[in-house]
Amino acid sequence: MPDRPTACLALADGTVFYGRGFGATGQTTAELCFNTAMTGYQEIMTDPSYAGQVVTFTFPHIGNVGINPEDDESADPVAAGMVVKWDPTEPANWRATAPLVDWLAARGRICIGGVDTRRLTRAIRQQGAPHVALAHDPEGNFDIAALVAAARGFSGLTGLDLARDVTCAQSYRWDEMRWAWPDGFPKREGAAHKVVAIDYGAKRNILRCLASAGCDVTVMPATATAEEVLAQSPDGVFLSNGPGDPAATGVYAVPMIREVLEADLPVFGICLGHQMLALALGATTIKMNHGHHGANHPVKDLETGKVEITSMNHGFTVDAQTLPQGVVETHVSLFDGSNCGIRLADRPVFSVQYHPEASPGPQDSYYLFERFVAAMNARAKAPASV
Repeated sequence: MPDRPTACLALADGTVFYGRGFGATGQTTAELCFNTAMTGYQEIMTDPSYAGQVVTFTFPHIGNVGINPEDDESADPVAAGMVVKWDPTEPANWRATAPLVDWLAARGRICIGGVDTRRLTRAIRQQGAPHVALAHDPEGNFDIAALVAAARGFSGLTGLDLARDVTCAQSYRWDEMRWAWPDGFPKREGAAHKVVAIDYGAKRNILRCLASAGCDVTVMPATATAEEVLAQSPDGVFLSNGPGDPAATGVYAVPMIREVLEADLPVFGICLGHQMLALALGATTIKMNHGHHGANHPVKDLETGKVEITSMNHGFTVDAQTLPQGVVETHVSLFDGSNCGIRLADRPVFSVQYHPEASPGPQDSYYLFERFVAAMNARAKAPASV
């Protein structure tokens, strides 16, 4: 590089990338992943599912539309840092309220630009998601040996329960619906069904989709017990996305879900919620080589034959070979054949690995929220058992 590097990305195998730092100064360790989406960098950085990860953006134009508070998926950025090819540009969009660089600095996120992201992405694909140390120092003083040692000392995401770190502290109601021109986010007036949403790291747009579908949403912490959930007298239970190892979160989440299933309520899960449901039904999950992170993932609905263009963000997956009898595989990835959806054969209990609320299709997958509401409608109309 012609100028003195002000940021450094050190991989656990000793590979080092130099670049220009932006955002906050300092150092962080995390797992490194790459995301292929061409839009939505703000939503990605504020998605709680990225806790414990530094995100490499394969699309080079990051920062060009700036930042605005309406696009946050959580109160603050959750991803540990950002790696980009070109330095973020000044915003050129009528919705922008701040430059990306200022927003990241104010929120303590460490970032690096000027990196060969193609080379870095190839390394992740070939070797798996590496552990890294990312440092930003305006003076360009880096102890490379210490950074590599820090990367090697990172424990990784396997066995790590991160849902506790990103879940809400207490229950709350949600009534904001999906964004609509020109009014922004309207408030829901009236609701047909009461839904409890378990927050393992829920994105706001998922809650908006539930509200837009006519649900009165109560969000509860990841550690909520079945007794606490059922005390709300819900018509259905939603299991949200979230970060970390599903097996670790499942230690306390799986017993709760199994008790909820015994109450014969409609259940709908997304991402980590999908994995939690699979574990509760008797399947297992496994760590992927580099995961799925992007907004262009084709998923086939095995029951209709249709293909949906989906948004994904997960590093663990449900092992379809372990699905027990009575659990039907409904969706698969057309990239690698991995599981992307399940349902119970005889009850309105289903989940998907991808994010139907993220709208990359743009609305290919909204039917899943409608299916959840239809299941609650059917249950409400069913005659009471004697």
